[in-house]
Formats: sequence, C-alpha cells, structure tokens
Amino acid sequence: QVQLVESGGGLVQPGGSLRLSCAASGSIFSINTMGWYRQAQGKQRELVATITDSGSTNYADSVKGRFTISRDNAKNTVYLQMNSLKPEDTAVYYCYGVVRRSTDMRWNQVWGQGTQVTVSS
Repeated sequence: QVQLVESGGGLVQPGGSLRLSCAASGSIFSINTMGWYRQAQGKQRELVATITDSGSTNYADSVKGRFTISRDNAKNTVYLQMNSLKPEDTAVYYCYGVVRRSTDMRWNQVWGQGTQVTVSS
C-alpha cells in the first residue's frame, strides 16, 4: 500500500507565504507525476501544479508566478511554495501521485488526505 501525507497548511494573511509538503511512503517502486490540486468550498477540485520525475512543471494560470512546485525524488516528496497568497487561494489542498507499486509493478493514482489553507486577514 502507498500513502501520501501532506503537511504545512494553515492560516495566513493576504500577501503571505506557505510551504506545503507531501511525502509518499509504502511499497513504492517509482513515482512519475506528482502534483497538487485544490478544492474550495462549493467548487470542483482543480489543478494547481504538477511536476514529472524529470522536473517538468505545469501550473494553473491563476497561480503562475506566485507558486512553485518542486520535488525530492530521493525522499519521494513534493513541495508547493506559495507566495503572494490571496483570499481566493483558500481551499483544501490535495497531494497527488502516479505511483508504481513494488508489490505488483502496477501504476496507481494515489491521493493524500488534504490540508486546509486559509488566506484571511
């Protein structure tokens, strides 16, 4: 079994910064794409940013220039540095990974449990 565990959410004032982390653990052979999605109250889950194992990144237009995604392949960990936060960034942020399990060598999409980010004065 593979698990993704997020950390780093919280309450921050507009214009502030937060850094989210997501560590994958369990029966992992390899991880392809990792990323972050978010879901605001009453809205659908949306892509924030993704990063491949080779370091190629993709961002939602709404966060370009403010958020930076990175990963440490040796630690099976992905990060999201969020700067210049706005109230509309308030949401539950979910970590996501495309993981190849070592038990059966099959690819699976794995989600974390989510971490709340609230941007408010």
